Amino acid sequence: MAMRSAGKRVGTRGSQKLRHRGAPTLADVAAYAGFAPMTVSRVINGENNVRQETREAVQAAIAKLKYSPNLAARTLAGAEQIRIGLLYSNPSSAYLSEFLVGSLEQARLSHVQLVVEKCDPELHEEEVVRQLLATGIDGIILPPPLCDSKRIHDVLTKAGALAVAVASATPRSGLLAVRIDDHAAALSMTRHILSLGHKRIGFIIGNPNQTASAQRFAGYKSALAEAGITIDKSLIGQGLFTYRSGLKAAERLLSLAKPPTAIFASNDDMGAATVTVAHRHHLDVPEDLTVCGFDDTELSRSIWPELTAIHQPIADMSRAAVLLLVRKIRARRTGEEEDCKYALLDFTLVQRDSDGAPRR
Repeated sequence: MAMRSAGKRVGTRGSQKLRHRGAPTLADVAAYAGFAPMTVSRVINGENNVRQETREAVQAAIAKLKYSPNLAARTLAGAEQIRIGLLYSNPSSAYLSEFLVGSLEQARLSHVQLVVEKCDPELHEEEVVRQLLATGIDGIILPPPLCDSKRIHDVLTKAGALAVAVASATPRSGLLAVRIDDHAAALSMTRHILSLGHKRIGFIIGNPNQTASAQRFAGYKSALAEAGITIDKSLIGQGLFTYRSGLKAAERLLSLAKPPTAIFASNDDMGAATVTVAHRHHLDVPEDLTVCGFDDTELSRSIWPELTAIHQPIADMSRAAVLLLVRKIRARRTGEEEDCKYALLDFTLVQRDSDGAPRR
């Protein structure tokens, strides 16, 4: 069940001025965002009966006003401290940065202590999880690539621990989940490239150990099948979601006797690497080669030309992960049922300067 429901708008966002210069209150946030105080309270407490767009508007108002929930009031109300662990191991620093920002912001709003630990895949990862659980942690957030780790899943299952997998295309049984539709996103991007007139479209696959990689590749193949184009295996490159692996894959693709006129990389790091290799080959992007990425991290906007990419709402996904865990933990403590087990967020295609029609 996705996290969507109602929140009644009572005014125009930002239209009401603060009446005092002291620390902003919940009422100030409500007035600024244009929602009832009860709606703001629901967002802060991570309740699921709030629409996603309402949640985002309230969070924007909280950030603008630098509002901080009243810790003393929560303590007097008998709210027990919640501790959540966040394990990370991601080769993309841009992805990880956005993920951490979203998690930390939501942890502050939800009055949650966030414990961040590094966990290298296939290198004592089970021990790291066991040690974290031994500290009395209430739940764990697993961003990629750890979201697809069988070893971690086995430890969590045996311990009966709560955890949320973020960006896993096929989350393992028993885990909460936050994701986008990777297949539909890649399908959308490939259709876009086809609409520009490209027929020879290269694709760089991500890490084969991550389920999102297979779904993005499947979306690419589905779009070509729709267009009646036979898959050319020579146009498929294998990457690992790293910049260096993108360099290697793009070099092979652009060294073909008949290279592709467009390359769709499974993430921004490999997309940026493809632009670099194109420049090495004295190719103009997008006049000679269209390059598109996936994620829409800061990296996609810091290279030249800026990448056309699928926007995956990374910070919002990490916020949703914190909210899911908080609700599950509170429900477990009170013995209540909590039906919300996953959140499916929207993706968008962001067109910039790296795509264009093939050179005639």
